[in-house]
Amino acid sequence: MKDVFARLGSDLFSAILFLVIYLVTDNVILATSVAVAGAIAQVIYARIKGQQLNYMTYASLALVVGLGAITLLTNDPRFMMAKPSIAHFAIGAIMLKRGWMLRYMPPIVVETVPEYVTAAGYAWAALMFVIGVGMIVVASTGDLKLWAFYLTVVAGGAKILAFAVQYVVLRLIVTSRRRAAARA
Repeated sequence: MKDVFARLGSDLFSAILFLVIYLVTDNVILATSVAVAGAIAQVIYARIKGQQLNYMTYASLALVVGLGAITLLTNDPRFMMAKPSIAHFAIGAIMLKRGWMLRYMPPIVVETVPEYVTAAGYAWAALMFVIGVGMIVVASTGDLKLWAFYLTVVAGGAKILAFAVQYVVLRLIVTSRRRAAARA
């Protein structure tokens, strides 16, 4: 489990860096600048160390640099409210890659139920698209409090709930299959 969080942390390093700096300083320009610099530094560091970066890391880098550049150029609050939907759509599109989720699963799950992990990956992609559409709908109201509630409680809560359901379902299926294999 620790390995999964380390991989996620590496893949989402620049996005996490943006969020932390923004929450501490409430300065979008500073947070964006630091996140872009952090993303570029992460790639350079990995290249120097000879480490391989996967597509999620590159996608996060592209999102942070691309959306960060637009943020720095426009400094528009409407774009700021819509920007998370763009990120959700992009991440959802990346999650449509068959088997993307396998690298985050323990070996026992990968060996026992890879088809369910693939299905869960597609379910995550669908969730990202639904959250993105909801984000646009909420951002179009112009209500900053509603938008903040949706971003933190609804979108965050949906992801936590999806993770919990996925964990329980995969655990039950793996346990069931292993018991059936032991009886056979």
